[in-house]
Amino acid sequence: MNIKLKNLNKTIVKCKKCPRLVKFIKKVSTEKRKQNIDENYWGKPVTGFGDINAKLLILGLAPAAHGGTRTGRAFTGDKSGEFLFKCLYKAKIANQPTSLNLKDGLKLNSTYITNILKCVPPGDKPNNTELNNCSKYFDSEISNLKKLKIIITLGKVAFDNCLKFYKKKYTIDKKINFKHGKFYKLPNNITLIPSYHPSPRNVNTKLISQKMMISLFNKAKKISTI
Repeated sequence: MNIKLKNLNKTIVKCKKCPRLVKFIKKVSTEKRKQNIDENYWGKPVTGFGDINAKLLILGLAPAAHGGTRTGRAFTGDKSGEFLFKCLYKAKIANQPTSLNLKDGLKLNSTYITNILKCVPPGDKPNNTELNNCSKYFDSEISNLKKLKIIITLGKVAFDNCLKFYKKKYTIDKKINFKHGKFYKLPNNITLIPSYHPSPRNVNTKLISQKMMISLFNKAKKISTI
């Protein structure tokens, strides 16, 4: 990881700009889930991670209360993450099918994973101030991923906020709607691909399946030449 990104991540971890989120993280980390009662929660903002030379960025909305907020790594330690890393492994993007903690040896091939919001919001519903406070971190992440070609957003809320971020920077004339697996070319030569979120609900109702997700990753690999 380059120095700029390392310094950015240090800044993110120390961030306390949003009092509501700081308070909620403390509550989550103190009032632990029964199955995690003996664990020490990360209890801080959660940075992105992966390959600094990434051509693919996988983007969620925010870390999960008892997932990333507990483990310190985005999409790690919850059911959505279990599904995601299994698919990344089968698509030959991750070197192992699970991600349990920060020191489990996980490596990503030309891929970086992050969230638009670095802290878990109550009810998974951030307000505009919180999203605005965090947008500069997302901007810095994008700026540091010099070889980036594709962004896959997990879920409609992540997609909407990613699009909102780009609309502040560029004029986007064409209509861009959330549709799983649709490819949209953004003005800075990035391809935006919306995906259903790999939540247990979406998996159980078969809105998203391993086959669909692996197929999407393979298409992204093909056009980004990973």
